[in-house]
Amino acid sequence: MDTEQTDKLSGTRLAPYIQVATYLIGKSREGGGNMFRHQLDTMAILIDYKYIDTVLLKASIVHDILEDIPDFNHNVLLSIDYESYSVYNLVLEVSRRNGETKPEFLTRIRNTGSEKAKILKVADRISNMIALGFVNDLKFIERYISETEHYVLPLAAEVNNDMLIELKDLVNSRRKLLEDFRNLNGS
Repeated sequence: MDTEQTDKLSGTRLAPYIQVATYLIGKSREGGGNMFRHQLDTMAILIDYKYIDTVLLKASIVHDILEDIPDFNHNVLLSIDYESYSVYNLVLEVSRRNGETKPEFLTRIRNTGSEKAKILKVADRISNMIALGFVNDLKFIERYISETEHYVLPLAAEVNNDMLIELKDLVNSRRKLLEDFRNLNGS
């Protein structure tokens, strides 16, 4: 990271967003792990890919709060700092709407999502695919891999080739895990 990037991050107050993300502590994920750590993993992936946009990083820390805490008071999020409104709007953009299927949701992000929404969704999916290595529900794994190939790889191709490569590698490694498991169990 260059000095300008480091300087920009040094002035960023992430702690209030981490505090909000603590609402997710103890909330399990169908894809493995827990929701609080997933938020921080998603932020770490963005930083690893040298994204230092403060709104993007703050939104990554709370990106699942509206979906996973139904009674969450969004005014808590809106009152954090001068970027809260932008963070909230980005979180809304990457949240499934009532009645929206997963394919509809991912298609909406691809067709009408902002660049930040697309980047955040790809980082989110990288985190999810890493956690998938600890899931034992083979049908869930297969569905998630297929969904990633069909909807998220094209998103990654739009926003960051290095993230695309990582996602492709994760898809391949998860497919191999499925194959190995099936061979081991004679399925």
